[in-house]
Amino acid sequence: MSRDRSRRGLRGRNRKALIAASLTAWTLTASGCVVVHGEREMLPAATRAEAARALTGFTDAYNKADRAFDSSLDAGHVTGAFAAIDSARLRAGHANHPGGNSQHVPLTLTDAKFTIPKKPGWPRWFVADAKGSKGGSARWLMVFLRAGLDEPWRVSFVTLVPPAQVPRFRLDADGWAEAVPAGSTGEAVPPGELSERYAAYLRGGGKTFADGPSTSGWRTVRAQQARRPGLVRQYVDEPLTRDDFAPLALRTADGGALVFFASHHYEKRTAAAGTSVVVPNQDVRALTKGEVKQSLTLEFVSNQAALEPSGGGPVSVLGRVQGLTAAQGE
Repeated sequence: MSRDRSRRGLRGRNRKALIAASLTAWTLTASGCVVVHGEREMLPAATRAEAARALTGFTDAYNKADRAFDSSLDAGHVTGAFAAIDSARLRAGHANHPGGNSQHVPLTLTDAKFTIPKKPGWPRWFVADAKGSKGGSARWLMVFLRAGLDEPWRVSFVTLVPPAQVPRFRLDADGWAEAVPAGSTGEAVPPGELSERYAAYLRGGGKTFADGPSTSGWRTVRAQQARRPGLVRQYVDEPLTRDDFAPLALRTADGGALVFFASHHYEKRTAAAGTSVVVPNQDVRALTKGEVKQSLTLEFVSNQAALEPSGGGPVSVLGRVQGLTAAQGE
């Protein structure tokens, strides 16, 4: 065979190999699996069918864990702020009721709507909005998150929001949403800074946040509690933005942003001389280390859904779910 014919044969084989690789990549991408340049391509975070399966998987695991008071049963379906809150609740329940939850009522999530952003890179995430059998008429807003193709979808944020306050999201022609980067400067507060600004507001007030139960209302409650005789209450508020606690945001239809973020809170209760601190209930006692004498420090993780309006203005906290994660007696 001539050298020229050999080169032509090699080019032909290389071309066939390239076409085969391209078709394989296209097939995998079309099926919802991203394998080529996923760090740069603008791709939907999940298919709608995949999102629905993730919601069902979470609900089933959550109910099994709640029925048994066993955090290992839903550990593969939760992460971030919600995992911290949920696992502490289950640990306390198991400590007080090792035989399981005799009061278990299954959680059902119906009328589910999925808002899936189209974005490059990892992590990938989407929002499920569903009617829950718990929480009254509020809608359950849940953020599902994963950091790689080999990882399962896990719920990182859960907030309950009145139906009328759930915003409409900006969607493209194919129905995919727009993720707002953490450092975006198009909002009054960049989404990545909202946790820090929330902690600063709770400490000192200001005009960053609109009045509401989770903002001015919470500060008022704290001020009233601090004035009760015989017991001093001190508060420390900190941002919580590491790893799967990092804020995530979606562009709303009017150009604003809905931001999910977490925060860390401490409350220290110190009794007057000659008295002692009362442990509020069995669940708190189950999560308390040390002997409670003169003081009890409670540690909480909270996650919020906040609306940043288009064109600036105060940020509205639409929903907040908080849970005790640890306590220390002294």
